[in-house]
Amino acid sequence: MPLRTAVIGVGHLGRQHARVHKTLADEGLTQCEWVCDLNEQAAQAVAAERQANWTTDWRELIGRVDAVSLAVPTESHCEIACSLLESGIHVLVEKPIARTLEEADRMILAADKGDALLQVGHLERFNPALVALRPHVRNPVYFEIHRVGEFTARSLDIDVVLDLMIHDLDIVQWLVGEDVQVTELHAVGIPILTNKVDAANARLEFSSGAVANITASRVGTEKIRKMRFFQPHDYVAVDYTTKRASISGLAPPTADGLWPGVHVRHLEVIDVEPLRAEIVSFIAAARDGLPSPVSGVDGRNALALALRALERIQEHSAKMRGGSVGELLGAQGG
Repeated sequence: MPLRTAVIGVGHLGRQHARVHKTLADEGLTQCEWVCDLNEQAAQAVAAERQANWTTDWRELIGRVDAVSLAVPTESHCEIACSLLESGIHVLVEKPIARTLEEADRMILAADKGDALLQVGHLERFNPALVALRPHVRNPVYFEIHRVGEFTARSLDIDVVLDLMIHDLDIVQWLVGEDVQVTELHAVGIPILTNKVDAANARLEFSSGAVANITASRVGTEKIRKMRFFQPHDYVAVDYTTKRASISGLAPPTADGLWPGVHVRHLEVIDVEPLRAEIVSFIAAARDGLPSPVSGVDGRNALALALRALERIQEHSAKMRGGSVGELLGAQGG
């Protein structure tokens, strides 16, 4: 029988999860059973939209569902995910996986204990442009990445590194190779409109020799989601927003030996909504006993880099202000 599913947390992103889960249920791929939110009015409204049951207590879902999308604030990820996973319920948890590495480790162990699937919502892995590009990536050398968004009142419980930059930290690790280590990480950042870091830049150096320069901001005037990188004989460009990817290299030599010029190859992209692709991959892996498409370890690795970048930002800011890291942490709210 199709897996019984639920969505826990129906804020801005959770509502999108609920929409996709209902679509999959309509297609006979799942049974969209429940929505859950502490806000009773929100839970009732989304349940009515999606023709599902509702509750304000996620504990009521144990024994009633097989798989959930968990889209609650990061501070609640560990408690809820661990209980569900240990009960054998598969969990797709939004990024970042947790607040701390210790919490991430607890979630990974809970999945093992309950023989359940833990998938982390690093959505950009499912962007059609990156899906089309992935088979062509070989030994990337230098990345230049910009992720800029307009300021909104969402996700202000975390800073821009954990909100936006973590996407690119995950992607770079994935493309360089998960067995390649980060040997150096330098980062700077600054609070602008909140008491958290709103704009940041990180430079990563890998044991393979690859280098990545990543900029993230949530106080821009336009939305930018672009990655460019070089690999032997190729220049690669990806626009996550337009879902386009291209590879540029020297054109084949001409018969008269003249400079062949540059050939730009635009990759064929199958335009599937990334969130749908992510949830479908989660459901398929949970149903068929396959490895997690984005495992708890993947999520932990991205979190480890993000926390490392935040440490460097705090050290740099303390140095600039002439204060201690502890004083700066207190000034920024932790």
